[in-house]
Amino acid sequence: MRKLKNSELDRLSVEAFKEVKKTPIIIILDNIRSLNNIGSVFRTSDAFLIEKIYLCGITAKPPHKDIHKTALGSTDTVDWEYVENTLNLIEKLKADNVKICSIEQAENAIMLNAFKTKSNTKYALVFGNEVKGVNQEVVNTSDAVIEIPQFGTKHSLNISVSCGVVVWDIFVKLSEH
Repeated sequence: MRKLKNSELDRLSVEAFKEVKKTPIIIILDNIRSLNNIGSVFRTSDAFLIEKIYLCGITAKPPHKDIHKTALGSTDTVDWEYVENTLNLIEKLKADNVKICSIEQAENAIMLNAFKTKSNTKYALVFGNEVKGVNQEVVNTSDAVIEIPQFGTKHSLNISVSCGVVVWDIFVKLSEH
């Protein structure tokens, strides 16, 4: 096997990315502290044609050199918006028939591998603070809580890793409709 060169990867231009049909997934970053995590989520969102990222609470906004370091330009491709209050945003999205899914360890959470997507449905995936997780009030207003099964001693994944795992899984499931 030969590694592909960058010129062989069929990358979209920024203009083409803006025009291409997006995956019906919205990502909500609720009080994320790490600028590197924010940048990594942008990069994952670019890779899977995520419709939009909402940055909420203390989550930093581009442009910022530490976000740029891991985003590698994806802050220019992925649509994003800052909204201070996550609960107000969720209320607005629910009014637009978006299914709100918090990614958290909680009672009666649906394991990611058991989560079923529905066709013609848009999903907002809420990722919470690196220490405190998704705010309980946000969990309470969610349509579903999805948990990533974990089998080791920590039961804790970095938010950017969690985002990659969940987005890939939901992307594949939506692609099957």
